[in-house]
Amino acid sequence: MKVIIRYLICSIFTLTSHGVNASTKDTAPKVAILYSEQFLLHDTGSGHPERPERLSKVVKEVKESNSLSPFLIWPVIKKANINEISLVHTQDYIDLVKHEVELIKGNDVTYLTTGDTIISKNSNEVAKLAVGAGITGANAIMKGKVTSAFALIRPPGHHATASRGMGFCIYNNISIVARYLQHKHGLKRILIVDFDVHHGNGTQEIFYEDNSVFYFSVHQHPFYPGTGRPSETGSGNGEGFTLNVDLPMGSGDDQLIKVIKDQLKPAMNKFKPEFILVSAGFDAHEGDLLGELNYTSNGYKQVALILKDIAQKYAFGRTLYMLEGGYVADNISQSVKKILSVLGD
Repeated sequence: MKVIIRYLICSIFTLTSHGVNASTKDTAPKVAILYSEQFLLHDTGSGHPERPERLSKVVKEVKESNSLSPFLIWPVIKKANINEISLVHTQDYIDLVKHEVELIKGNDVTYLTTGDTIISKNSNEVAKLAVGAGITGANAIMKGKVTSAFALIRPPGHHATASRGMGFCIYNNISIVARYLQHKHGLKRILIVDFDVHHGNGTQEIFYEDNSVFYFSVHQHPFYPGTGRPSETGSGNGEGFTLNVDLPMGSGDDQLIKVIKDQLKPAMNKFKPEFILVSAGFDAHEGDLLGELNYTSNGYKQVALILKDIAQKYAFGRTLYMLEGGYVADNISQSVKKILSVLGD
């Protein structure tokens, strides 16, 4: 009888141990990469800095990385619908984009009449897919399928206002995802971090009177589009929920990391975000074609580590990065890989 009892105890211990191991394996970090080759169909014309090649090189290097591939998944994405886009944009603007793209013939490229954004025959459908990529990533995170995600998309979005496309942007991808998380998943407090070299004037404007979305931007000043001064802190109910830090030309990793540690972290100890969205522009990387800051890939990694700490403390780790600017493909790919190594650790 004692032998039988010992056997049963050992069997239970073995099964329990296997169960723990299986559970540990199931909960290992997985990161979704949101990408489609259709993003390459947004034609900006010869010599334009926001060109398809800046994205295709990044995707190729991420796919070929032996250290990243074990924890990456590549979900199928679909275009955002009009109801989703209208969470942020006016119907008049949505109609304008559709109409102006439909007027384009053949392989012609032209400017959206609202601002400095090139459009071509596929631009509206590609822009809707960029929004859809963010929504797909947000759903995957909220459903527990992944711990975090990175949307490798184009065109970028953070300059687009509710009624105006500008600065290479058609729809404000990250703002739509923020509203979607609120409407679909009932989140109350969302943080948007923007470390693009340019201030995300569109994102700021959309949430300027809103205390449910905290917008933080660190960017070069003086620089396009001229907004984002520290005095711009929100208005009405949104007073105190916009935090801008402008850096002078030539600033590097030390200045960036100090800002994140000394200003963003204390603000989040009070705000306690339930989800972190990141407007991930890499045009502040040293040697970029447009920016004049000197961040490095290791600097972006340090920022990712701090954001991961905030996300784990308050948001169950829920973090979605969405590509904005950055016009040297190698800079983007090296930085993205550094960030992914943090998310997958």
